[in-house]
Amino acid sequence: MVYGILKLINFAHGDVYMMGAFFGFFFAHWLGFSHAPSTIHGVIVLVLAMAACGALGFTIERFAYRPLRQMPRLNLLITAIGVSLFLENGGQILFGADPKFFPELIERIVLFRIGNISISNYQVIVIGVSLALMILLQYIIFHTKTGKAMQAVSFSHEKASLMGINTDRIISFTFVLGSALAAAAGILVGLSYPRIDPLMGIMFGLKAFVAAVLGGIGSIPGAIVGALLMGLSEEMVIGYLSSTYRDALAFCLLILILLIKPTGLFGKTTSEKV
Repeated sequence: MVYGILKLINFAHGDVYMMGAFFGFFFAHWLGFSHAPSTIHGVIVLVLAMAACGALGFTIERFAYRPLRQMPRLNLLITAIGVSLFLENGGQILFGADPKFFPELIERIVLFRIGNISISNYQVIVIGVSLALMILLQYIIFHTKTGKAMQAVSFSHEKASLMGINTDRIISFTFVLGSALAAAAGILVGLSYPRIDPLMGIMFGLKAFVAAVLGGIGSIPGAIVGALLMGLSEEMVIGYLSSTYRDALAFCLLILILLIKPTGLFGKTTSEKV
């Protein structure tokens, strides 16, 4: 979404995801939910973390990106890297560099077993919440006035302004929405792999970028398909080769897709007047 509207790769997105996990961690402890797991408590922590990261996304856009919007793209790119480093190092100062154990917000239950494979309610929750948020995102973009405005701004800022669209408000909303979804991802990953640390967003952010390139930069369905393909590929590498090569796979895929089909699976070739 951010690239479609600003033509900016937001490298700080992975660190917003990290902040979402830590917001969930502290909200759970402050509200006393860490010792009383329940579905309601999990939903409350998820909503609070999404709201907090939405506010963080708004702040980043308003004070880091908006003043440089008329500057060359390179300035925005360097700023995005700077914001990422600021969140990573600030997180280490505030939260400490040592990993934290994410609380069990919902009681873990094994739903059924197939041979040596067990399916827990956590895995079902991750898939269910992810699908629900994807459907909600598609609805917002394609079936609401704000979503139509987002599409117009992504086509042309100037033409959207002439049509009476407040481009600043739409861009801020895009950052808020993307950051809230990053927080949801941080909570879901924290539940599944209960070990969080201030640098956890680095590799996830890079892999999210690779997934976006694989699916086609600017395409939401492409990003979803790219992430699924990359995730399945990683599991195949772990199962048949070694977990050592899991992270290397992402960069191999990036090189291959840039060599074979630079626009990605769902990307479109566009012409630009010079």
